[in-house]
Amino acid sequence: MSEEDQKPRISKTKDGSTTLYSPVFDQHYHNPNGAVAESKIVFFETPGLVDALQEREHIAIFEMGFGTGLNLILLKKYLDDLQNPPTVDFYTVEAYPVDPKTASRFDFGDELNQQNPGKLLKSIFSDVEPGTNSIQISEYLTLNLFIGSFDNSPQPDQPIDYFFHDPFSPEVNAELWTPDVFQRLKSYAAKSAMLATYCAASSARAAMAVAGWKISRAPGALGKREMTLASLDEKNLVGFKRVNEQRLVERYQQGDFD
Repeated sequence: MSEEDQKPRISKTKDGSTTLYSPVFDQHYHNPNGAVAESKIVFFETPGLVDALQEREHIAIFEMGFGTGLNLILLKKYLDDLQNPPTVDFYTVEAYPVDPKTASRFDFGDELNQQNPGKLLKSIFSDVEPGTNSIQISEYLTLNLFIGSFDNSPQPDQPIDYFFHDPFSPEVNAELWTPDVFQRLKSYAAKSAMLATYCAASSARAAMAVAGWKISRAPGALGKREMTLASLDEKNLVGFKRVNEQRLVERYQQGDFD
């Protein structure tokens, strides 16, 4: 596959917003049924972040896979709509940054497009360099974007309250769904941290369980039956159906997911 053929291609999703299709991973970056709608449900509504943005003075977020920048644009919109927004530090890692021209063409739907996100993302992707890039997005939102592999990324300089675990699926990107990865994320976490992911695979949940996370099922977004929530404090998972972490650990140790 040539370098040109490997480049992600813009694809329209059913809610009108765009995502990217990766020929390398043979997957879309978001749910084809709706990129914006899925991100709202998985990362903002289900783990309680929407409420936290209205109640807290400061929040730190870590996103695995910056991708199209959609979650940053959504976060900015949520903050802009608040009368007294908290300050938010947004840490994220991206191994394959989008080229600026492609980023400028993203369509996030009428509501988000009012912010002219293409201009912001084009600016971000035009200026980033390998390593950590700290960018002041607004007076209350700071982006800390690491360009490179997660293995080489630095630990955030503060405890993380919310994790957006959003890499490609375990079937094609297994290295970001291992116990070692979730153990490292655990070392970043505040005591009440929440981790959300679109993924409901037992292998991914087992890796979280081996690393010591408490895990629950949650209703999935846009045609997906389930997603996954995890926390270090099981009280944060009240109201969701818990999984049997010990059984998942046993299955992992038995090699069920090899």
